[in-house]
Amino acid sequence: MATLIRLLLLAALAAPVQAQPQDAGRYSAAVATEWFRVVLPAIQQTPGQSPPVAARTLAYLGLGLYESIVAGLPGQRSLAGQLNELESLPPAQPDEVLHWPTVANATLAALTQMLLPNAPPDWKARFESLERNMPIAQSADFDPAQRTPEVIIRSETHGRLLAMALMTWARTDGGHDVLGPRRTRLDAAYVSPSGPGAWVPTPPRFARPLLPHWGSNRTFMATLAPCQPPGPPPFDESAGSAFHREAVEVFRASVTPTDEQRRVALYWADDPGKTPTPAGHWTWILNDLLRDRKASLATAAEQFARLTIAMSDAFVTTWQVKYATNLLRPVTHVQLTMDANWVPPLMETPPFPEYPSGHSVQSGAAAAVLESFYGRDTAFEDRTHNDRGWGPQRFKSFAAAADQAAFSRLYAGIHFRSGIEHGVTMGRCIGARALALSTGR
Repeated sequence: MATLIRLLLLAALAAPVQAQPQDAGRYSAAVATEWFRVVLPAIQQTPGQSPPVAARTLAYLGLGLYESIVAGLPGQRSLAGQLNELESLPPAQPDEVLHWPTVANATLAALTQMLLPNAPPDWKARFESLERNMPIAQSADFDPAQRTPEVIIRSETHGRLLAMALMTWARTDGGHDVLGPRRTRLDAAYVSPSGPGAWVPTPPRFARPLLPHWGSNRTFMATLAPCQPPGPPPFDESAGSAFHREAVEVFRASVTPTDEQRRVALYWADDPGKTPTPAGHWTWILNDLLRDRKASLATAAEQFARLTIAMSDAFVTTWQVKYATNLLRPVTHVQLTMDANWVPPLMETPPFPEYPSGHSVQSGAAAAVLESFYGRDTAFEDRTHNDRGWGPQRFKSFAAAADQAAFSRLYAGIHFRSGIEHGVTMGRCIGARALALSTGR
């Protein structure tokens, strides 16, 4: 049996693959939404999936999903040739039949295993189970001509080849070694600039800066320079300065928060290890929207790709600005000028510079993308944290949710207003760039 499977696999590798434009758009999004439903909690429990890393993981999955079926979408084109240093991907050829959900399943399975190599064993087992059982779940989508071992093996092979090609590209983006010794050495060698207003490690753990080189990673998109923020107010400790006024605002809000401000700060904390991270939060929102609307696989593929690419690039560009600006956190300024014993009461200050707010940038990017698909005034229900006892949260628009996520960081005592407001604007610019990627021929 094993020999037969190997022979069939070799035959499939040798056989050209047919692109059937009339097929891929008619399938349900189940293969996509089921994979993201499993991957998001897996990210939460996988060591090293800090917010920037998790955003990268999700972006390669979103892109892989889109590329796995694009050859079967009439009038659609690959993003290869538009993304940085991605010139081409294994093409589908007009000779044999493909089953597009099976291609997507194989691509997502292979990418998940390569992007989360240190996932806990029980999650790896779930990945394998999902890959194995997904074709059964998709059986109603099979045409009679597709119910053959050759078609399934050919489809799986094409999906895995595509995943391997994407991972070959991913390994050159600067973020692939984040869990390995090379990244550890780079981070250990980093020395933070010093001087007035410069970032320093913050209480209570006084941790070393997180991923100081992440901002030098290759972004997916090439046109992000116009999205650079204007910079924070000049550092000034004097009581009447714009900078000091922002610090006073943070201090007062965190010392005497309203019940609503406390709730907002905790709901949007999105801490790694406890949640699927900020990018995972917005991906969860999209996943539920697609499931609720019984979306097609074509719809899911494009929306996941644009959303996750926007959020990953949001984190890379945010990290570049953070370490270039190197602005101190509110706790440092407050302890020096107002209250030597104060620490933010709701959450620990993250170990990296303040400006701009990463929550704000990626939330602005996510809102811009989702508005383009669902409308500026579309109300929706966020069920990301149902498993943590929060229950559904209802928002009147994506912009309202993004603003709430952004200002949650002020209520938490860890960001100044400028970093928040400039961050949302910066994120919306990045989201617009993701929407400008051409998917039409």
